[in-house]
Amino acid sequence: MEQLQWLAVVRHGLSTGNVIAEKAETGGLEAIDIPERDADVPLSGTGREQAEAVGKWLAGLPADERPGIAVVSPYLRTRQTAEIALGDSGIPSVVDERLRDRELGILDLLTGRGVQARLPQEYARRARLGKFYYRPPGGESWADVLLRLRSLLRELREDHPGGRVLLFAHEATHLLVRYLAEQLSEAELMKIAHATTVANCAISSWRRDGETLRAEMFNEVVHLHEEGAPATKQEDVDAEPV
Repeated sequence: MEQLQWLAVVRHGLSTGNVIAEKAETGGLEAIDIPERDADVPLSGTGREQAEAVGKWLAGLPADERPGIAVVSPYLRTRQTAEIALGDSGIPSVVDERLRDRELGILDLLTGRGVQARLPQEYARRARLGKFYYRPPGGESWADVLLRLRSLLRELREDHPGGRVLLFAHEATHLLVRYLAEQLSEAELMKIAHATTVANCAISSWRRDGETLRAEMFNEVVHLHEEGAPATKQEDVDAEPV
């Protein structure tokens, strides 16, 4: 079966939830006061400008290097990123729930401090099992997320043989696509995960080289730092939990 020619993944832009969560973590709080359910968290003003920068990157690609299709997580912040970035490019897009963010179950809306203080047994179990296999009650492990990503990528290979596919997804899925594309081990993935924070609207891509996909770039943000690229907006700095 013919494989994908090119695969890329973009993390969504900075969301209002990202802003609130960062303040909760750095402020030593136990809980993250985000009013929406995770699927409904929107982009912040900075996030929308970051998505526009991704659109400029796409517009600068040669015609024969453009994606043939974009596949998008159903979460609002990711759909908004894709809508802004794709704009009037003519690149078709589909929403697929298999690209949704990892579900955290009982850990949802807790900071690291909060998990340790409120759920010490889960904190210890996570430390023992490791991020790859630990499944919080009501949530998913990274291995669980990989099952749906494998299913999605298999269908994309079948439906778009030799195609060029762009994914709009989340931080965990960004890392796990790399795991699949480069056929990494758990240890190799964890080494990358511990050393890397995937930036909002970062881009990673892989190109077909014989029987394998070769990495072109990982967690690339140069498009966010070019002249005229977005800076953090004051409305995001001033954001407070509601």
